[in-house]
Amino acid sequence: MGQLVKGEWHDEWYDTSKTGGAFVRTDAAFRNWVTPDGAAGPSGKSGFKAESGRYHLYVSYACPWAHRTLIFRALKGLTDHIDISVVHPDMLSDGWTFATDFPGTTGDRQFGLPFLRDIYIRALPDVSGRVTVPILWDKASGQIVSNESSEIIRMFNSAFDGVTGNSDDYWPEDLRHAMEPVNARIYDTVNNGVYKAGFATTQAAYDKAVEALFDSLDWLEDRLSHTRYLMGARVTEADWRLFPTLIRFDPVYHGHFKCNRRRIVDYPHLWAYTRELYQWPGVAGTVFFDHFIRHYHYSHETINPHRIVPIGPVIDYDAPHGRANMVP
Repeated sequence: MGQLVKGEWHDEWYDTSKTGGAFVRTDAAFRNWVTPDGAAGPSGKSGFKAESGRYHLYVSYACPWAHRTLIFRALKGLTDHIDISVVHPDMLSDGWTFATDFPGTTGDRQFGLPFLRDIYIRALPDVSGRVTVPILWDKASGQIVSNESSEIIRMFNSAFDGVTGNSDDYWPEDLRHAMEPVNARIYDTVNNGVYKAGFATTQAAYDKAVEALFDSLDWLEDRLSHTRYLMGARVTEADWRLFPTLIRFDPVYHGHFKCNRRRIVDYPHLWAYTRELYQWPGVAGTVFFDHFIRHYHYSHETINPHRIVPIGPVIDYDAPHGRANMVP
């Protein structure tokens, strides 16, 4: 994984010695916002106006956090307005790289740099922190706007509506208050919960994480037995925040991260819901099974030291989902 310390690369895995074996994710460092007129957003500084062609998105097809941003880029009609660079799925001693010997990788389309860390250093030469995707880059000012996926998707949700003419709203104001605790539980126990289980280095830390994960999957199964989407009759940000974890669960997290009490296909409602979201127009084109199956099994030497990539289960995500008649 590695990290930068004052602009210098250190090949260091997460240190769980001070947390009782528990994995603790670090906060994103860049928290500016693109807004319709360039005014300051909820955090950061002003000057990032929504304009076609101005911004560049760095992603990994393997990473669920980056996947969120790709989904919103597709849903909101931004593919012609925000171009992307795709890193290699192998994340080894140099972290994310721009090697191009794997299908779907692009290299660094902006600067031709070899490593993702070079993008962070270009923005801030003495930067410290983990080198993560996604990164939203501003071509006009030569800065990183944000590397926080939850905030990038909210920018994509509304900031560019005047550019694209797409006013679909996945964070509707009337549902925000009710959505926030749902998002918080899903992030803590599911999105991040699979990592807490997979990266745990003590039995106690693993047990705590995996129990919370399956408690939440049971809760989601029950919730989706009564309503089509997490917040009712409308698909929202909450659904798209959950989906990247669900689509990776059976091929990766179930085995690789020891999240093996049940598979998603063992939950009738959750499994049908996953298929519906996968079949949503534009979404399947953001899913690259080969990238995330390769990434997790090949990159995590502490979990899979021989780097054997399994063949994985045969799963039909295109099977009819049957959720169109759900009430509400």
